[in-house]
Amino acid sequence: MPLTSDLSITADKFKPEAISKATHEFNDSLIKIMEGGPKWYEVGAERYRRMREAGETPLPAPVELEGGRNITLPSREQGRSIPCRVFEPTSSKAKGVFYHIHGGGWVLQTERSQDPYLKYVADNCDVTIVSVGYRLAPEHPYPAPNEDCYDIGEYLIDNAEKDYGAPLLFLGGESAGGHLSAVTCFHLLRTRPEFAFRGLILNYGVFDLSNLLPQAYNFTKPLVLDLEIMTQFIDAYVPDRTVAEKRDPDISPFFANLTLMKLPPALFVVGTYDMLLDESVVMATKWVMAGGEGVLRAYPGAPHGFTLFPPEVGTETVKDAMDDITVFINDRY
Repeated sequence: MPLTSDLSITADKFKPEAISKATHEFNDSLIKIMEGGPKWYEVGAERYRRMREAGETPLPAPVELEGGRNITLPSREQGRSIPCRVFEPTSSKAKGVFYHIHGGGWVLQTERSQDPYLKYVADNCDVTIVSVGYRLAPEHPYPAPNEDCYDIGEYLIDNAEKDYGAPLLFLGGESAGGHLSAVTCFHLLRTRPEFAFRGLILNYGVFDLSNLLPQAYNFTKPLVLDLEIMTQFIDAYVPDRTVAEKRDPDISPFFANLTLMKLPPALFVVGTYDMLLDESVVMATKWVMAGGEGVLRAYPGAPHGFTLFPPEVGTETVKDAMDDITVFINDRY
């Protein structure tokens, strides 16, 4: 009888034949957009932010919905506040608060960049969403983005029930927001040991900023991200750092000693056509090895950032991922 592995993964999801025709066509359209425009570091962060607002980059232009509410919350710095965006469930009372941290390579996007995603989660998971507008690199490199995320996390632990009628239960984000969600979780586990999340939602995050994992070097499709773009993002966020310095767990959560933490359940969402695929696969494995509940969900052919597209544009992978996120959250009340 052949040996069975102690590590289980649904291998069929990673086979080329698992990718639908619609997903192939969607990816081809993103590659054409990317080939036709400049990189963010070629035109500068500020101009590229305006391009993204206008829908001139591979990710869709932000759509601001009327249900979103803009607020500010206090930072650790006297006289400075942090912008946040709030969505409350439309037809039910919130059972908890979901603290959201947006992506964009620590350089792009804002708390107002993903309203349809936030509204969907609020309505389908009965949560109030608070999305943080942390300071962006290169104008504000590390540790500024982390500090803003930490400050809002600590505020919500102390005040969510008073402000929103429900406690802070969930934390999550996309890409750089997945990274910042992980380091924020670890910070809060240290500073507020009596507190516990019900779950983390880490969508296609990056966890090793010291060198990245092999998929980043082996994936050659110019699909939303490539190695040069990712390297430029990291250099903007943590400039003038050695490889050893980038292994600080507050920069690269991959190097945190997870066995010393009381880890919350974590959902790792990633597409198989994402140059950061290895980051989710390996981090989810480390999560389980440390005694936590780590759930990896992989979506055939889905590119980086795919959950931010409407399902009718981003193919069936978007709906599948949103269904999985909904189940993960609702199972943890």
